[in-house]
Amino acid sequence: MDNAGSKKRCCESVQEFFTSPKFLIYLGHGLSTWGDRMWNFAVAVFLVGLYGNSLLLTAVYGLVVAGSVLLLGAIIGDWVDKNPRLKVAQTSLVVQNFAVILCGILLMVVFQLKEQIAELYNGWILTCCYILVISIANIANLASTAMSITIQRDWVVVVAGQDSSKLADMNATVRIIDQLTNILAPMLVGQIMAFGSNFIGCGFIAGWNLCSMCLEYGLLWKVYQKTPALALKAGKKEDDQELKQLNFPNELENGKGTVEGSQLMNEMAVVKADSPKKTSCCYQITEPLRTIRDGWVAYYNQSIFFAGMSLSFLYMTVLGFDCITTGYAYTQGLNGSVLSLLMGASAVSGICGTVAFTWVRKKCGLIRTGFISGVVQLSCLILCVASVFAPGSPFDLSVSPFQDIYSHLTGNGGNLPEADHPASMLNIDGLLVNGSTALPAEELPPLQSYLSVSLLFSGVIAARIGLWSFDLTVTQLIQENVIESERGVINGVQNSMNYLLDLLHFIMVILAPNPEAFGLLVILSVSFVAMGHIMYFRFAFKSLGRRLFLCCSPEQKAQALPDSPSSLPTTV
Repeated sequence: MDNAGSKKRCCESVQEFFTSPKFLIYLGHGLSTWGDRMWNFAVAVFLVGLYGNSLLLTAVYGLVVAGSVLLLGAIIGDWVDKNPRLKVAQTSLVVQNFAVILCGILLMVVFQLKEQIAELYNGWILTCCYILVISIANIANLASTAMSITIQRDWVVVVAGQDSSKLADMNATVRIIDQLTNILAPMLVGQIMAFGSNFIGCGFIAGWNLCSMCLEYGLLWKVYQKTPALALKAGKKEDDQELKQLNFPNELENGKGTVEGSQLMNEMAVVKADSPKKTSCCYQITEPLRTIRDGWVAYYNQSIFFAGMSLSFLYMTVLGFDCITTGYAYTQGLNGSVLSLLMGASAVSGICGTVAFTWVRKKCGLIRTGFISGVVQLSCLILCVASVFAPGSPFDLSVSPFQDIYSHLTGNGGNLPEADHPASMLNIDGLLVNGSTALPAEELPPLQSYLSVSLLFSGVIAARIGLWSFDLTVTQLIQENVIESERGVINGVQNSMNYLLDLLHFIMVILAPNPEAFGLLVILSVSFVAMGHIMYFRFAFKSLGRRLFLCCSPEQKAQALPDSPSSLPTTV
């Protein structure tokens, strides 16, 4: 009987977990992230294939996406704050997926009929198709940004309730899902495109988003039903209830109720008198600008301002597994299989960082976890700085970083001697996408020493432990210390800051695209990471003082309460 009872309780607990709002959020986020990662990987490859194996369209797309989020981040966040949670989530989901589906269908048409379309109106129709693809893809990215803010920055907080440990666990699980899908999803769609074609790849992604949208829509509705707190939003439901309470007939029967009712009528009359000004044409036109201004001002006045800024500075780096670093690795003689292994090791390192975050936070508190994570990341990045001066490094400041740009602008690149014409990290001949060589023209000569590139990637991979732990720390600080009515706009501005620094790092690479100048980019990247952690140290020391350097035991934590919002400064 005891065994039967324990087995029944075990089955009930398992069933309860798989039907809980927490698991449903994980499942919906996994489906959404899988589709996003497939699309983000594939759209870059599609744009390269459309424009004759040139990176021009991909660069334009990246610039448009970064600029759009930079300018509209606060407006998106404000829209998230001012509308019901379910409406925001469902609208963002539908817009994002329909945009991807429409873009996929358009790409299929262009791939199938490219030659015929290119002959119409001297190629202007094909150019319009390029513009349309980039515009629709940008709309999908903006909707994805809204979806990310409302689910990862708002719904997760509400589902976790007031339990800080549960919130940390949910954030860590969501981040692990992100990292796994970031590796696995491009691998799947890459194989489909390799063994099939770009046309088949577009169709597969469009079909996936259609099916995924239906499932995610149902999951969102289930989570909303199982979490009544999601129906209550600051400035929405509560305001409606307060207005209803002011209209009780019993209060209006006595004299006091009549006086209060007349005062309310006078206030409403004043509001109506002012309403024409607020509905004027000029007011409506300038409203987005005021929203952007108010969003950035609100972000600056947050107690976690320096913590958020510190996270943004970490985006100003070439020390990640993006096209820049993988392109440099290719110039240093690493092939696609080695890069795939390195990316797998990076994913494992990132997962270790998310697991370490939950353990360190329980032992030392949230703010101290960020400080420890920063020390770990900077310590690992010392290896990257050492790689600049190690044997095998191409670092050479005597080579002008503008030589490659000049040769392309003047068209004399082909007339230069081979030895005097340095390869560019942005050269399409060495394009690498998620560890697989897309268009290798020829094998580069082997290096005399691989010590430099080995130190570089050892530092990058090891630093992911501190990076992801720090990212989770700042994310939870924002979640716990930003009031609910400003949660969307603050996270929108945070996304804008992240994109701004990310955009600056691409500009930095454009100005110095040669492998000989990559060492300078490494030093600048580590400098920006160090500045970011210095800002976080300022925030942490202002919040905790000398207690920052004391690792509390559980008994001391109960007395000190280092993670309590009340212990944070109210102004910057």
